[in-house]
Amino acid sequence: MASGDIPEDANEHCPGTQSESAGKSDACEGCPNQEACATAPKGPDPDLVVIAERMANVKHKILVLSGKGGVGKSTFSAQLSFALAAMNLQIGLLDIDICGPSIPKMLGLEGQEIHQSNLGWSPVYVDDNLGVMSIGFMLPDPDEAVIWRGPRKNGLIKNFLKEVYWNELDFLVVDAPPGTSDEHISIVQCLGATGIDGAIIVTTPQQVSLIDVRKEINFCKKVGVKVLGVVENMSGLCQPLMDFKFMRMTETGEHIDVSERVREYLREKAPELQNLIACSEVFDSSSGGAEKMCREMDVPFLGKVPLDPQLCKAAEEGRSCFIDKKCQVSAPALKIVIEKMIEKNGFSSMVVDSA
Repeated sequence: MASGDIPEDANEHCPGTQSESAGKSDACEGCPNQEACATAPKGPDPDLVVIAERMANVKHKILVLSGKGGVGKSTFSAQLSFALAAMNLQIGLLDIDICGPSIPKMLGLEGQEIHQSNLGWSPVYVDDNLGVMSIGFMLPDPDEAVIWRGPRKNGLIKNFLKEVYWNELDFLVVDAPPGTSDEHISIVQCLGATGIDGAIIVTTPQQVSLIDVRKEINFCKKVGVKVLGVVENMSGLCQPLMDFKFMRMTETGEHIDVSERVREYLREKAPELQNLIACSEVFDSSSGGAEKMCREMDVPFLGKVPLDPQLCKAAEEGRSCFIDKKCQVSAPALKIVIEKMIEKNGFSSMVVDSA
C-alpha cells in the first residue's frame, strides 16, 4: 500500500478500500482494483483480534527477508534461531515460505507432523525452547508442489498466526519468501497491530542481489517496518587450506585429483601452512557490496558471513553451526552479526536476564 488503504495503482481520488463506496464511486471507474474493492468485505478484519490475542505472549517479532532467492536467508533464519535458543531464550521459528519450505530440513525436523490440542496447533520442537511451524509439516509428500494463488497463501499465514499455540516466546523469527509479494503484505498487516520489531535483510555481495535488496528496504520503509540490519552472506569462499580439493588439469581438459599429494607435501615441507584459512572472492564486490549500499540507504550493516562448506553441511544435516568447531569460519562471523543485531536494537537486557 502506498498510503493507508489506498492501493499504489489506484485511480486519483480513490475513496480507499475500506470505504462503503469502494469500487462503486465515479472515481473507481476503470481502476484495475474496482471489482475486488466492490466485493471485498469492509471494516476491520475480525481475524486480527484473534491474532493479537495469540501474539500477546510473544515479546519480539523479527522478519528475515531477502530481495531474491538463493542468498541463504533460510540458513540465516535457522542459525539465528539456534543461536537465540542457546542463550536460554524461548524461540519460535515460523516459516511462511509457502512454495519452498526448507526450514524443516534445516532444523532437522523432516518427516515431523503438526499435532492439535485444545489450545490449537502445537509447534514441532527441536528443543524445549525452540519450536517450529511450517507448511512443510503438512505436506503428505515432501516432493509435492504447492501451487497456490495469493488468497490461499494469505489464508494459511493467517491460520498459522491464529491457530499456533506458542506459549510464552521471547522471539518469533519469521522466515519469509524472497521478494515483496502477497506473503509479505499479509504478515505485515496481520502482525502490524501487535508490533513488529523489524526485519533483517540477507543479501550476497554482487549487484544483481543488491538491486533487489534496495527494493526490499524500500518495501520496509513503505509499510513501516524498521530495518534491524543487513547481512552480507556468501561474502567470499573461506575454508581451511587442508580442506580444499586440489586438481591438475591435463592438456585435454581432464581434471585429476592431486589433493592427497599436495596435503602430504604441505605436511612434510611446510607444516606451518596447514592451519591457514584460504579465501577467494566468489561474487564481484568491487561496487562496495552491502556495506556501501547500507551507507547510501541509511540502514544498519550487521556484517559479513563467508561462504563456508561446513555451514552448508550443517544446514543440510539440520544442526546448529555453533555446537562444535566444524564451522570454524562461518560460526564466529554469524556470532558477531547476531550479537551486533542484539546490541543495536535494544535486546541486550533480555540476553543478560536469561543468562
